[in-house]
Amino acid sequence: MNQKLTDYLNGVFTPYDGVKSVTELKADLLSDLQERYSELRAEGKDNETAFKMTIDSIGDIEQTILEVANLSRSLERQLLTNFSASNLAKSDFAGVTVQKGTFKDSSFHGADFSGANLTGSSFKTSDVREANFDEANLTDCNLSILDLGKASFNKTILVRTDISMSGLDEAKFTGVKLIDVSLTKTDLRKTIFEACTFDGVNFISSDLSGQCFEGQTFIGVKFDKAGLNNVSFKGATLHNVSFKPMFTLTNKYYRMIKTISFDGATMDKLTFAHLKGMGADVSKVTVV
Repeated sequence: MNQKLTDYLNGVFTPYDGVKSVTELKADLLSDLQERYSELRAEGKDNETAFKMTIDSIGDIEQTILEVANLSRSLERQLLTNFSASNLAKSDFAGVTVQKGTFKDSSFHGADFSGANLTGSSFKTSDVREANFDEANLTDCNLSILDLGKASFNKTILVRTDISMSGLDEAKFTGVKLIDVSLTKTDLRKTIFEACTFDGVNFISSDLSGQCFEGQTFIGVKFDKAGLNNVSFKGATLHNVSFKPMFTLTNKYYRMIKTISFDGATMDKLTFAHLKGMGADVSKVTVV
């Protein structure tokens, strides 16, 4: 009869094979049922009656198993998405899916995240130098206050990504469409942008001095209070772009605006009027 109890439990637990906590529950339950069956037999019950009463004594066991399994799987998922306080330099995360992952306070120096889906993940205060984010999905990710020096972002998906106040020396963005990305209060003087589209990007209070944005596209972008000495927008497309100073147009800001090159750029009438009113050289601009 012990085998019959074992066969019964095997059937009930089959859908949850491999879930550790459920396996432990099954072992404990089998021991309890065997003890209960033995007590009923000692009371004079026949085999079938004792078996039926033993099974009836556990009630709605399937609901209990389901709850235990769901809790166990939830905990397993949390373990698989939390990489905080870890030394994972040069680790291979290429192609993985870790949505809403936690990568805080860790070393990912030289790690490969190419092609990974990291939607909603946070890397706050981690070392991500020379990391490879090529073709990764970084939608809604927090990459603020990081060292991203020499990191690679080739055709990366950047939507509502926060990269504010991070170190981006020699980080390279190639063929990227940045949508509603925050790059505020960031030193971007040594960052490389090639063939990018900036849509709703916020560069407020960042230093972009000497930056080359030639031939790239800017839509609804804010360069307010930003350092723009000797920035080149040659051949770029600008639509609804803002270059507002901190409070008023000071002589220093006026002189800085004059160092920006817009030769061959195409822009809408409002952006053109905005720049012309601040004294920018827009004599070689096409207005659409």
